Amino acid sequence: MLPKIDREKTRDAVESALEKYRFFLLTVPEERLPKVTASYSLTYATQTNQFHSSTESAVINKVDYERNREEYIERIRKAVNRLTLKEREIIIKRYLDDDEIFDYEVYNEIGYSERRYYRLKSRIFYKLAFILKIEVYNNSEHL
Repeated sequence: MLPKIDREKTRDAVESALEKYRFFLLTVPEERLPKVTASYSLTYATQTNQFHSSTESAVINKVDYERNREEYIERIRKAVNRLTLKEREIIIKRYLDDDEIFDYEVYNEIGYSERRYYRLKSRIFYKLAFILKIEVYNNSEHL
């Protein structure tokens, strides 16, 4: 028997993840912004010293933050790219474009009825939740 998923908390988790992605993009230099269709790899910094000066610690913290930010951006990008073309279009237009637009603008632009749009968006959120492993269950049981 599979545990039940808390729909509202899962939706909130996905929206929070997409909002965090958008926030992280604001802190990336413009020339390094990822494109939805781009594919690149990350290079990780290695740390071999055990003791650091305050300056070194500050630099290491900044590098760690930037690495975590880039890993997060890449994780969201890969998750969105696993969706179908129409699903990607909805998520990108609604959550990942520079311009913030409302749901009604998206479903009018792509020619969907309000009901069809929200059904599809709900299914997309479930997919993203499972891909990102951020689904929330009603009880403490997990798969």
